[in-house]
Amino acid sequence: MPDDSNLSPLPEKVDVAIIGGGYTGLSAARTLAKNGVKVAVLEANTIGWGASSRNGGMVLTGLKLGMQTVQKKYGRQLAKRLFQYSLASIDTVEQIVKEEKIDCGFARYGHLLTANKPKHFDALKKDVEFMEKEFNHKVQLISRQNQSEEIGTDIYYGALLDECSGGLNPAQYVAGLAGAAERAGATLHARARVNRLERRENRFLVETERGSLSAESVLVATSGYTGNVTKKLQKKIIPIGSFIIATERLSKEQAKELIPKGRMIFDAMHYLNYFRLWDNRLIFGGRAAFFPETMQTIARSAEILRREMVQVYPQLKDTNAEYVWGGTLDFAFDMMTHVGEMDGIYFSLGYAGHGVAMATHSGKTVAEAILKGKMKEHPLASFNFPSAPLGLYNGFPWFLPFAGAWHKFLDWIE
Repeated sequence: MPDDSNLSPLPEKVDVAIIGGGYTGLSAARTLAKNGVKVAVLEANTIGWGASSRNGGMVLTGLKLGMQTVQKKYGRQLAKRLFQYSLASIDTVEQIVKEEKIDCGFARYGHLLTANKPKHFDALKKDVEFMEKEFNHKVQLISRQNQSEEIGTDIYYGALLDECSGGLNPAQYVAGLAGAAERAGATLHARARVNRLERRENRFLVETERGSLSAESVLVATSGYTGNVTKKLQKKIIPIGSFIIATERLSKEQAKELIPKGRMIFDAMHYLNYFRLWDNRLIFGGRAAFFPETMQTIARSAEILRREMVQVYPQLKDTNAEYVWGGTLDFAFDMMTHVGEMDGIYFSLGYAGHGVAMATHSGKTVAEAILKGKMKEHPLASFNFPSAPLGLYNGFPWFLPFAGAWHKFLDWIE
C-alpha cells in the first residue's frame, strides 16, 4: 500500500473533495485530475485500507441481482443498459491496468457459477437461454459429467461459465490506482477521517482529523464504511462482512487439480462461498459472519471457512490456512448500486460484492458526470435509492444476525 509515514498537508481549497480512498474515490480522483480539476482524496485510515485491498480480486460481469430479476424489476431497456455497464466496468479495469502499467496479475480468467443443488442447474439452463436472447451475451453450461475439466470436486451439479470475467490481486491494484491518481495530479491524504461536513453558501467546509479544507463539491465514496458524517446515506447502506482464508502454497499439480483453468468461482447459495487461485494458494471466501470485520469475527470466520473449504475440496483436509482477513461490503436494501446527488453531495455506493469492477467504473463515470453536469443521466441514477422499510434503521445493522439466519433458512428450504 502507499506509504503514509510522511503525511502530506491538506490543501486549503479544492474543486472536489472525495471522502474515501478505495476504488471509487481513487478512480474518480484520477479522472477528475486528468481533466484539470483540483481534487483531494480524504481517507480515514491508509489509502486502500478497506475492502478495496481485502477482497477476492474477482472482476465480474453482471450485478449482484440476477439479470432476469433486474429485467422484471426495471424493464428490458434499463436492464440492457445496466448489463452493458457491468461489461464496461471490466473494460475500464483492464484499460487502467494497461495504461498505468499496474502489476496486479489482471487477466480474463472467466468465472464459474456452480450449482449446489439440481434445481440450481435447472435455473442455470434458463440463464443461458435468457442471456443470449435478451443481451446477446454467450455463457456456457457445464454439465456435472464434464465439470472435472473446470473444478476438482464432485460436490456440485454442474456450473455456468462466463469467459468475460477477470481477476487480479486487489491490494496491488488499489496501490497502482492510488499511484495513477497521484500522477494525474490528485492529492491523497491518509489518516484524514472526515468528522464534519457543512455547506456554506456555494462551498463545503470539510473538517478532518488533520485539519479543514474548503471544497466546491464533495463525492462520498465510503462504501461499507459510510458513517455519521453523511447520515442520510449511512441509513441507506448495510455494512456486511466478507471473510477470506488463503492456504499455504500448494504444488502446481495440486493447484491445477483444484481449478484446472484458473477460473473465478462462486456458488449459487444465499450464504455463498467464492474461491480462486493466487500464487498457487487457494483463496477461499464467503459470508462466514454477516457482521463487519473485527478480530473476533475474523477468527471465527477462519474456522467456518476452513470447514467449508474442506467440504468443497476434501483433498485439502490436511492443508493449512496461513492467512485470514476480512473486509466490509456495502449493500443497499435493493442490492443495487446507486449513484447520484443528495443535499448537494455526490455519491456512489452499494456494490454488494461487485466492487472491484463496478467501483472502478462508477468512480470514473461519476467523475465524468460531475464534469458534464449530467449526473441524472447516469444509468445507476435512474432508479430509486431505497431506505429501510418503516424507517427501522439508523445506520447500526442490528438485524444482521436475523438476516444471516434467514439466508441460511432459504438455502435449507431450497
